[in-house]
Amino acid sequence: MLAEIVKAGQVVEIQSTAKETEENKEELATIYRSKVFDILSEDQLEILMPMEKTKLILLPIDGSFDLCFYTDSGLYQCFAKVIDRYKSNNVYVVVMELTSNLRKFQRREYYRFSCGLEMHSRQMEPEEIKAIDQNEFYIAPGLPVKRSLIINISGGGMRFIANYSYDVGSMIYCNYTLLTHGQAKEYQIVGKVLSAEELDNRPGVFEHRLEYVNVDEDVREEIIKYIFEEEIKKRRKEQGRK
Repeated sequence: MLAEIVKAGQVVEIQSTAKETEENKEELATIYRSKVFDILSEDQLEILMPMEKTKLILLPIDGSFDLCFYTDSGLYQCFAKVIDRYKSNNVYVVVMELTSNLRKFQRREYYRFSCGLEMHSRQMEPEEIKAIDQNEFYIAPGLPVKRSLIINISGGGMRFIANYSYDVGSMIYCNYTLLTHGQAKEYQIVGKVLSAEELDNRPGVFEHRLEYVNVDEDVREEIIKYIFEEEIKKRRKEQGRK
């Protein structure tokens, strides 16, 4: 299956799945980008040794990593470990052996991460919506907001629940905080409500589906990075229980 899907020259993202400590926290959050060099067998492949600026990153022998391949048929993910590294045809390569099956992976911006994040939001004012229509960002200060709870989040939108509902198609201002690298950062996002439905088992509680509007690409990438970091933490915990 590996040789049928992954080809030499395709981009691969590499992230360590080692146990997190205070000393290696920042290193584990780093995602290295490299390319597939060759497919050796159905469970082994060569990858160009990743580089950061001009520095070669020597992935450790027996190190475990999360791989994400950018293939012609979409994104595929698996876990692998380093079994060798050497110089071949004047390039440095690392040999990795798959420790899990390849699985289809949704595009990063649409991958939804289940969570429970507090959020504050409100209906946007006409002048704020006018600014958004003109590709500008203006939020009137000091207006009251309501509490809600984000239940899943992606680089393209979110789902949240609240004991009130917004009209479908309405534009709302959202404010929430994400924790990355141990640092809390506040985000102010504008979104369009795509759906709002009362939960069958919880009368008076409404689940909303929201799409971001004119979100800055740097902000989107930060949200995606948060999701990837949290997903890696989740997988490490699951592996630790096995």
